[in-house]
This record gives sequence, structure tokens and C-alpha cells, in this order.
Amino acid sequence: MDHEIAVDGTDLEIIDLLVRDGRRTLAEIGSAISLSAPAVKRRLARLEDTGVIRGFTAVLDHEKLGRPIEAFTELRFAGKTRVADIAGIAADLPEVDTVYTTAGDPDALVHLRVRDVADLTRVIDLLRRSGKVVGTKTLIVLGTETPAQASGRA
Repeated sequence: MDHEIAVDGTDLEIIDLLVRDGRRTLAEIGSAISLSAPAVKRRLARLEDTGVIRGFTAVLDHEKLGRPIEAFTELRFAGKTRVADIAGIAADLPEVDTVYTTAGDPDALVHLRVRDVADLTRVIDLLRRSGKVVGTKTLIVLGTETPAQASGRA
């Protein structure tokens, strides 16, 4: 099992700056927190080596990529379905962003990105046709706001 890694306030500031803009340079981060670029580089290397920072990612504009509708579909499975089978339910569906297996009801929450409502219907039908899903409930996202955006920091 993973163990908690000690991070200090400076590490948390670096993490916060990167979460808000992962393309910041070492010099920009250092300037913002009063450290040299080499000191920031050492801290980042430690955070990556210990697994606190697992990678960097791009934030996509899904509307420009042709999948403007975001939805979450709850999936319910027969009682004897293995968690591994639940997690792999959407392995071949590019519209599925993430499958979250959960304890309790529902058994999984699937994050979808689709072109339109007809495409959403098609993807839900594909999930249902797997033979393992016994019930679904879908919620269409109207808007998304992160805590950083809500507080005006972003």
C-alpha cells in the first residue's frame, strides 16, 4: 500500500502553480515562490520520484474536438459481477473518458464525452448491451467549474 509522502508548504505552492498552469517554466515558478530555478527543479524531481506528481496533462476543449456534451452514467450490475469486469466495461468505447468503480449503489460511474444526444443514446445502448449491466441512470452536465475558478484564482 502507498504511504503518505511528506510535502511542505513550498511543495504545495509549486503543485498549486502547476495545477493552474502546467506549462510554467522553472524560473516562473521560482519567481512566484522566491526560489531559484534549480531549487524548483530539485523539488519537482523529488515530487515526481516519490509519485506525488504522476504526470502532466493537456486540458482539452472538447467542443472543438467534436464532443461537446459531457455526461455521467451510473451503472448497476448483477450482484456476482467482479469489480475487474465492471472496470473494463467500456474498454472499447472512445466516448468513455473514465470509469469509476464505487462501493454501494451504483456499482460504477462512467464519465462520457459525446457529439450529441443521439450519440449519447448510442453509447448508453452499447453499455447496456454488454449483458452485464442491469440498470443505468444518466446525468448530462450543464456546466463545470473547479474550486480554483470559483474562488477567482484561475
